[in-house]
Amino acid sequence: MNTTQTLHDIIAAALSIPAEQVTDDLNYQSIPEWDSVSHIYLITELEAAFDITIDTDEVLEMSSVEKVKETLRKHNIEI
Repeated sequence: MNTTQTLHDIIAAALSIPAEQVTDDLNYQSIPEWDSVSHIYLITELEAAFDITIDTDEVLEMSSVEKVKETLRKHNIEI
């Protein structure tokens, strides 16, 4: 499985949505499933899957799937 697919699967699981709904323009709170609780769960799952530590500023910046990808790139994860 490639990194992008892994990321989409993690996001889909954290938000309890089908993976097909995960697109770059999906934004925090644009769907009811992406609330503060699922956002923290998403961060936890990303840290575990990619063996990284996401700092508080990055957590706050991760307001869309595209921003999540940008953050992962900062941690040298190829997406």
